[in-house]
Amino acid sequence: MRYQFGIVAAVVLLAACGSEPEPERGPSRGGERALPVQAHEVQARDLSRRVQVSAPVEPFRTVRLASRTEGVLTEVLVEAGDPVSEGQLLARIDVREQRAELARAEARLYEKSTTFERMELLKARNYIDAASFEAARAELDIARSDVALWQTRVAFGEVNSSLNGTVVARYVEPGEAIGRHAPLFSLADLSSLVVRLGVSELDVAGLAIGDAVVLQVDAVSRETPQSGLIRRIFPAAEADSRLITVEVELIDAGAVGIRPGFLARASLLVDRRDGVLAVPAGSVAETAGQHFVMVVNGEERLERRVIEPGIIRGPWREVRSGLQAGDRVVAANPMEMTAGDRVRIVDLTG
Repeated sequence: MRYQFGIVAAVVLLAACGSEPEPERGPSRGGERALPVQAHEVQARDLSRRVQVSAPVEPFRTVRLASRTEGVLTEVLVEAGDPVSEGQLLARIDVREQRAELARAEARLYEKSTTFERMELLKARNYIDAASFEAARAELDIARSDVALWQTRVAFGEVNSSLNGTVVARYVEPGEAIGRHAPLFSLADLSSLVVRLGVSELDVAGLAIGDAVVLQVDAVSRETPQSGLIRRIFPAAEADSRLITVEVELIDAGAVGIRPGFLARASLLVDRRDGVLAVPAGSVAETAGQHFVMVVNGEERLERRVIEPGIIRGPWREVRSGLQAGDRVVAANPMEMTAGDRVRIVDLTG
C-alpha cells in the first residue's frame, strides 16, 4: 500500500511541475478581451505646400545708355557707383562737325525766310502766281526742318541720365572714338530691388500678385528672413525651360544692406491648405472604392467610418468629410480590424 501511494504522489507532482501557467490577457469588460491599439486624435493641421527657388537680386529698373551719334568722347563726368538724377549730364561727345552743319542750315533758313516774306508781298499785289508762292513756302519749310535736324544731332553730343539712380557700370573713357549706339553707361534704380524667379508651370497656378514671400539672403543674414511681395507674374513660360518668371519685390532691402547680385532663396506658398483636418496616412484604407478609418467610439469599440480623403503631405492625409476634430482613429492597419471590437488605447497622439 505504501508503495502504491508513493507512485501516485510522484505522478501528481510531475504533472504539477510540467504544466505551464495560462498567459495573461489584457483588461476586459465583462470578460471580453480588449485589443491594444495606437490611436490618433484628429486635429486641424497646416498641409500647405511650399517650393524653394533661388535667383540673384536685381534692380527693378536698369537702363543701358548708348551713344546716339558717332564721335570722340571729350569728357566723362561720372564713375561707377555715383548717384545721378534724371537729366544730369554724364558725358560729352565731339560734335563740332554737326555744329557747323547747324550754322549752315540756320543761314539757309534765314535766306528762305527772307525770300518767303518778299513773295508774300508780291502775292498780295498779284505780281506772282500761286505756284511760285507755294514753292517758296515749301522751301522755307525744308529749311526749318534742316535746322531742327542739325539741332538734334548737336544735342546728341551730350549724354544725359534718363532716371534717378546709380551708375552701376561705365564702359568708356575720355578720348575714345565710339560709334552710334555704342554702350556708354549702365544705370539702375537701386531704391527698388526685385528677385525674378523661375517657377514651374505646375506650381505657378497657386500664386497671385500681392502674395507674401519669405526670402533668405545669406550675404546679409543666415538667420533673419527677409520679406517680399509678388509684384507680377509673367504671362508666358520660357520656351526652353517651361518656367514662368515670377517677380518678387523686396521690402526695405536697402535698409538691411541687400545689393544687386546677392543670391536670394525664396519660399513660395504654391498650395495653401492651412487649418484642414488630417490623420496619419496609414490610418486610411480603401475597399470597394470607399476610403475609411477605424474610429474608437465612446464605448471603446471600433467604428468603421467612411471619409472623403484629400491630398497627402508627408505622413499626413487630409480629410475633407467624415471626421470631426477630437475624433480618435486607429493610427495604422485598419484593414486588419473589425468594427465592433473592443479596444484599449495604449498610445494616443495628437
